[in-house]
Amino acid sequence: MPDSSAMTQGGARRPCYDLLIIGAGINGAGFARDAAGRGLSVALCEKDDLAQGTSSRSGKLIHGGLRYLEYYEFRLVREALKERSVMLKQAPHIIWPMRFVLPHSPEQRPAWLVRAGLFLYDHLGGKDDLLPGSRGLDLRTCPEGEAIKDDYPKGFEYADCWVDDARLVVLNALDAARLGARVYPRAACTRATRLADRWEVELTDTESGEITPLAARAVINAAGPWVDRVLKGAFDQGGKDRVKLVKGSHIVLPKRYATANSYLLQNDDKRVIFVNPYEGDKLLVGTTDILYEGDPDRVAIDDQEIDYLLGVVNRYFKTPYTRDDILTSFSGIRPLFDDSQDNPSAVTRDYVFDVADAGGKAPLLSVFGGKITTYRKLAEHGLEKLAPYLPEMGKTWNETAPLPGGDMPGADFEIFLKGLKRDYPWLEAATATRYARLYGTLARRILGEAGDYADLGEHLGADLYAVEARYLVDHEWARSAADILERRTKLYLVMSEAEVERVEAWVRREVDEPRGARVHARTDSVAAS
Repeated sequence: MPDSSAMTQGGARRPCYDLLIIGAGINGAGFARDAAGRGLSVALCEKDDLAQGTSSRSGKLIHGGLRYLEYYEFRLVREALKERSVMLKQAPHIIWPMRFVLPHSPEQRPAWLVRAGLFLYDHLGGKDDLLPGSRGLDLRTCPEGEAIKDDYPKGFEYADCWVDDARLVVLNALDAARLGARVYPRAACTRATRLADRWEVELTDTESGEITPLAARAVINAAGPWVDRVLKGAFDQGGKDRVKLVKGSHIVLPKRYATANSYLLQNDDKRVIFVNPYEGDKLLVGTTDILYEGDPDRVAIDDQEIDYLLGVVNRYFKTPYTRDDILTSFSGIRPLFDDSQDNPSAVTRDYVFDVADAGGKAPLLSVFGGKITTYRKLAEHGLEKLAPYLPEMGKTWNETAPLPGGDMPGADFEIFLKGLKRDYPWLEAATATRYARLYGTLARRILGEAGDYADLGEHLGADLYAVEARYLVDHEWARSAADILERRTKLYLVMSEAEVERVEAWVRREVDEPRGARVHARTDSVAAS
């Protein structure tokens, strides 16, 4: 909660926070959690739903970035590999190891170069790396090679991690709220005025138009693809755009191989495409890299990208895929710092900060670039930039602190899952696993004393029942079917159109009733309830 209130120029009073963060993607949510844990009063605002932009449309990997080694991004790769181990311990329910098979294509990179890159990748993370090292494969004899054309007899295997990206954002916001932060979803920062020692800000509800005035001693602009728009709009700051928008698109296909591994496929333009198991029986294929100059709110895959992704997959896989096999697709915008590179793949994935103040007070920190794997370090380094302006801010604290639901003994997900199945033996195995993966130890709060499916309330479609949907509305800021089905779960992939409409009708009833009207007040203390 805010420390105090500030008198406006018009004589009214408004809550005054130490820090306002604009943008509730992974960077903004990470800032909010870190800052609230350091004792600052924090407000986090987002013009849409949490993670509705880039942070729910990523490749869903926690990785060092093997291909970044070709661009000599050694510091970034080293930091990312170290964070990979940190995050595995913090959130074992939404992050887990995967093995990646790289069929060797000598036309792109010689085998010795790939082996050298993997050797470096194995060792940059240091002695605390939790994952096994790389190895060579004979794709003619190993199970991982059965899906690959005979043209590629040699391959390599290495380790990285999968992540539920949107839930990572929500869990950071949940922990920030537990620590006292106020979260304002669907509240755009539309006006910001710098006074001598603070900012006066107006947040506009994007559904009702209602204006919430507040003040903050410091502001972080973590709006991702919209960072320059926020500067030019609410803050009335002109100048050259400093973020380069790069579109990345993914397609979802049926999974037609038996093994659990992913594939990293080299293309003839020297880019790489990931083919990852997704939601059990599907594959997530991507991503593209295209400079984008359109509206980030209207980004979508185009025909050229579809052909590109299918072309790479069909170059390597024995069983071809066609457009008719595409189950769904999504596109996101990477907000990369503009380092004047013409090749989108060569634009740095590192992050850059810009701090502007007025005589040593009322700073505005803008964030350019970044990647999901290094969000925690990005927040840590960004808050270091603000330390001179907020001297009461505590020290870094969250490297060993689990995210909500991740407080499992030994960070052992499998043992936790066995316990959940034992305590709720009537749950179907797939449903128990889904609850465990999405919510971790919070699953017990949702299931409570339920002794059968009737105790879970109205059946809304697939294995979604009212008790879970109500939890997401009351405690995770969900206010639409898309919030529930696309970002907080992935149930849209298995629901019919009629079921989606049923969920939407249920949410509308829930939000409009007095119970739903208390959502914003309750979410401030959800993790402590």
